[in-house]
Amino acid sequence: MDQLTNGNGSSNATVHQELDSIIGTATRIPRLLSHEGFSEWKFRFEKYVKMKDAKVWRSIVRGPQAITYQRENSEEVVVKPVELYDDVDIEKMEEDKKALSTLTMALSPEIALGFRELQYAKAQWEALIEVYEGNEDMRISLQYLLRQKINMFNHVLGESLETQLHRFIALVTEMRYESINLTVAETTNKLINLLPKSWDMNVAVIKKTKDLNKLTLSEVMAIIKACDMDDKQRAINHVNSYNAAGYSVASNNALISQDNFSMFKATQG
Repeated sequence: MDQLTNGNGSSNATVHQELDSIIGTATRIPRLLSHEGFSEWKFRFEKYVKMKDAKVWRSIVRGPQAITYQRENSEEVVVKPVELYDDVDIEKMEEDKKALSTLTMALSPEIALGFRELQYAKAQWEALIEVYEGNEDMRISLQYLLRQKINMFNHVLGESLETQLHRFIALVTEMRYESINLTVAETTNKLINLLPKSWDMNVAVIKKTKDLNKLTLSEVMAIIKACDMDDKQRAINHVNSYNAAGYSVASNNALISQDNFSMFKATQG
């Protein structure tokens, strides 16, 4: 990720390709690279497969289809020999094979190696959930860890506002996924109180003029966005006033952040 800051366009392109590989695109399956990313990968993988082929997803969650037939002159239903397969039977078998291939290709080589002996997508899917989500004791431990994280969450010195908000949203989303539901008031008040110290004046105004107990997280984020844009405009006006007076303001970039808040654009879409 350090390549993002070196001004090298090709390096940025490489980073974006790596991100696309992790989160997936319309044409690229999301990949599981580590234990920490399992819950997000699981969500994205399901959405991707359902979009691409619902039959494949059914094969993953229901298991391989049993190919059977009724023997002539008998009511007995038995497994159908491969040599008797018709086109419909072959298509069913291919769906199961495609499901296994799809799931395997969504795993990094290191992770896929540990599940290679499993011959069906359903067995592989259930094994992944057992390994990475664990039993009830592991889930309780994870919930405890997430509660600790939200309690200790804070602004990191030198961190951009956008990065901090990204981290906060990711943590809240993971908590909801693990059935830890904070109240609206808890979430919005915690976010406001965790803003950088340079935001003290804005925080005081927001608390005085807004009822944080009734605002959603999205609404509070929109307010933060508006405050940030206002601050940038005032910084621009400050620079322009100096320039108009014939003074030179060193490093305008130190006064004006070029942050475009792409995350808000994404969430509003």
